[in-house]
Order: sequence, then structure tokens, then C-alpha cells
Amino acid sequence: MNALPAFTTLGAGPTVLMLHDVLGGHLTFAPQVESLAAAGYRAVAWDMPGYGRSAPIDPCSFKGLAQSCIDLIEALKAGSVVLVGQGVGGMVAQEVVARRPELVNRLILCATLARGFDASGATEGEPLPELEAGHGLSQWAEFNLPRLVGPGALPEGVLLASHAMAQINPSAYRRINAEAAYFNRQADLERIHVPTLLVAGEFDRVAPPDLMKQMADRIGRSCTLAVLRGAGHMPQLEAPEDFDTALLGFLALPRLLH
Repeated sequence: MNALPAFTTLGAGPTVLMLHDVLGGHLTFAPQVESLAAAGYRAVAWDMPGYGRSAPIDPCSFKGLAQSCIDLIEALKAGSVVLVGQGVGGMVAQEVVARRPELVNRLILCATLARGFDASGATEGEPLPELEAGHGLSQWAEFNLPRLVGPGALPEGVLLASHAMAQINPSAYRRINAEAAYFNRQADLERIHVPTLLVAGEFDRVAPPDLMKQMADRIGRSCTLAVLRGAGHMPQLEAPEDFDTALLGFLALPRLLH
């Protein structure tokens, strides 16, 4: 058995579990951990297997990542959770809902798609010498992060994103980013029946708003779409107040979307 993934938690109340992107860690949901806890929720942000203090899994696959998430949900003893996923974390969330829908009572998918993509946003064929040199993703982020965020990004949020990237194990990043290229849960979108919120960044080139709208249309009447102006691929850090307003507003809605 794989070890339970590491996580940070704050607050008490209904559990909201947040799954970060391949270009992140639990810190990339730090603003939401605080705002959710202040609003009366138990906020939990994991470190994906291979990230932070979480041991890697072998084989590294979305089935395995989803099982790690399922194990964590069951260990939290919350019954069912609100599941939030950004980027690759949104892919893991879709995999969890497809496999164990009873564990999720609401779903928030941020800056993600139901099919494979290069979650790094890097130019195809671009060399990544800093990964070979063993410097984490700090040098890579210095060059690529400005292309991932939108023109209205909060500078403090971009700085936190850069700090989180510097902690990433290059091997875990490579393995999971490679798996993301083959992800495909498009056929399962119509089977998502829990209230769902999609959050897109207006300037996200990795998961553009028009593609996320197509996802929302396929999920159907249980789904709403919010597009955050001025934001790119990390809306929860680039526009945390707008993101939290959309998130908390969605969580406050009665469960009449079924």
C-alpha cells in the first residue's frame, strides 16, 4: 500500500479538499485555506504524491493519484467532501468522481480540461536545462511563469506561485506532466451529477475559457462557469478575492442543482 499523502488543514466544519496543479503544491491554495476556514469550513490542501512531504507512487498514473485522494478522503472521515482541483488537480478530481462519486458532494474544477494537455504551458520542444541541473523548477518558473499568468495577476500571488514551484521535485513533475498528456475523461462529463463549478482564467492559454465552457455544457444543468477577468492559469492565486467570492458563493447555494 502507498502511504497516505501529506496535507495541511485549518478550520472546522464541512470538509473542502483542494488538489493542486503539477506546477504547485499545497501552498498554491494557501489563500483559500485561510478564507475557507474563516467561513466555517475544514480546509484541507494536499501535497500530490511525489510533491512536498508526500511519497511518490509507482506506477504513477491518474488511477493511482485518484486512489491516493480516495484514501485521504476516507482517512479524513468526512463522509463526502467538496473537491477542488486546479490544472492536473482538476484531472485527479474528475478521476475521483468517475470512480467514487459518493465521496464528492460538490465539485470545483479550476483551469483544467477533461482531456490531456501539457500542463506546463511551455512551448513544444522547449529545452528545460534547469530540470537537468537539479534546481527544482525555480529557474524554469522565472522564464515561464509570466506566460502562464494573466495581465491582472496579483504580484503577491505570482510570488507565491514561484515559491511553490521552487519546491517541486523535477522527477515527479516530469512523470505527472507526461501522464497528463494522455488523460481523457470527456465521455464521463455527462455522468457528473453533483453541483459543479468551473472556474476559468480569462487569459489562460492552457485551459482556455472557451474549452471550459464546452465542459460546462456537457456537464449540463448541474454546472456553472465563472471566468475571472485578468487571470491566467492560476486564478486562485492571481485573483484570490474573486476566486474566493465565486467559491464561497457556490458553496452557499442550496443543493437544488441535481
